Amino acid sequence: MNVLVIGSGGREHTFAWKLSQSKQINKLFVAPGNAGTANIGTNLTINISDFRAIKNAVIGNAIDMVVVGPEAPLVDGIHDFFLADEDLKNIPVIGPQKRAATLEGSKEFAKEFMQRHKIPTAQYKAFTSETVEEGFRFLESMSPPYVLKADGLAAGKGVVILNNLEEAQKELEEMLLRSKFGEASHTVVIEEFLQGIELSCFVLTDGDNYQILPFAKDYKRIGEGDTGLNTGGMGAVSPVPFVDGAFRRKIEEQIVQPTVEGLKKDGMPYKGFIFIGLIKVEDQPKVIEYNVRMGDPETEVVLPRIKNDLLEVFQAVATQKLNSLVLEIDPRTAVTVMVVSGGYPGSYQKGVEITGLENVKNATLFHAGTLTREGKVVTNGGRVIALTSLGDTMHEALQKAYNDATLVHFKGKYFRKDIGFDL
Repeated sequence: MNVLVIGSGGREHTFAWKLSQSKQINKLFVAPGNAGTANIGTNLTINISDFRAIKNAVIGNAIDMVVVGPEAPLVDGIHDFFLADEDLKNIPVIGPQKRAATLEGSKEFAKEFMQRHKIPTAQYKAFTSETVEEGFRFLESMSPPYVLKADGLAAGKGVVILNNLEEAQKELEEMLLRSKFGEASHTVVIEEFLQGIELSCFVLTDGDNYQILPFAKDYKRIGEGDTGLNTGGMGAVSPVPFVDGAFRRKIEEQIVQPTVEGLKKDGMPYKGFIFIGLIKVEDQPKVIEYNVRMGDPETEVVLPRIKNDLLEVFQAVATQKLNSLVLEIDPRTAVTVMVVSGGYPGSYQKGVEITGLENVKNATLFHAGTLTREGKVVTNGGRVIALTSLGDTMHEALQKAYNDATLVHFKGKYFRKDIGFDL
C-alpha cells in the first residue's frame, strides 16, 4: 500500500516511523514532513489546507490511504472533500468528517455535546461580543480561578486561567471586543475551574467499535515545576501510574462509551482518533476538552508502546472491523523529552544548525520542527526534537532520554529536566 501522512511535526514523524515498519507498506509519503520524515519516506511540499494539491498528490502517487495528523485540515473538512470527489471517495481517510471535527473546532459545540450525552465536565456558559456584559456578571457569580476559553482553534494558546476578577473581566473584553485570538475568540466559553491532576485518553474508533490506546500524561508549561507559559507540550509519560483498573472502568463507562454512542446518535460518522483531555477530580474523571486527532507529544509515547502493525490497525478502522483486533501493548514505560528553541513559546530563531543527532543511541529521535537545508538539519519551529525512551521503570526511561538529550546541540536549546516529577 502507498500511504500519505499529512502534517510536519513530531506526531507525524512518529506515525511515519511506525507505518514504515509495516510489511504491507510499499511507499510512504509525508506532506509537508520534516528532516526526520525525509529519512523514511518521501516529503511532498504541500500546504496541509490545500485540498486540491493533496488530491493531485494522491492521484499522482497512487495513494491507497491518507492519515491526517493535525486538526486544521479535519476541521476544514478534508474527509468530506474526499467523500464528495469521484476520484477520491474510495480512498480511506483516517480522521473524522467536518461536523464531528467541530468537537475540537468549537468549545461550545463540544460542551453542548457533553451536556446532551451526560458526559461529566465543568459547568460553563458561552458569550459573544453582544453578551459581554452578561459575561462580566457571570464571572462575578463565580469563585476564582476563572477559566476563559476561545471557542475556536487557537493553536493551543486560547485558554486563560486567572485568579483576579478584574483581570478576568478585562481578558474577556480583550478576547470578545478586541479579537485577541482573532476569529477563534468570536465566542468565549467561561467554565468552572476543576482542581485535580490531568491525563490524556486516546480512543481509536471506526464509527461503531473502539479501542482505548495507552493513557499518557503530558507537560504543557515551559518551566520546571509546571511554571511559566503554556506550550504545545514539553514531554510526556505513558502509562499513567494512577490509572488503575477501577479508574479506567470509570473513564470507559462514563466518558468513552457515551462519546462513541453520542457520535452515532447525533449522526456524526467518525473514523479516527478521539483525544479526550481528562482531569481526575478526587476519584472521578471529567472531560476538559476533546481533540479530534492524536496529541503531540503524547503520540511519541503512545505509538512506541503499541506492538501491532499500525497499517493493519488503520485498515481495521477503514473497514469497520476494529472489534476483531486485539491491541498488544508493551508493558514498559515510555517517556518523551522535548528539546525546544531558545525563547519558545515566545519569539525564537529558525534555521539554526542542529548537530549530534547521530550520537543518540538509547532514545528514538522524532523530529518536530526541523528541515534539511544544504545537507544540514536546521531548526524550523519552537519544538524541535522529541527523544523517546522505554524502560522497565519511569526513572530508567527518563535517564536514557535525558542522557541522549544532552548529545543534541543547537544554539539556545532548552528542555525541562523534571518530566514525570509529579508521578
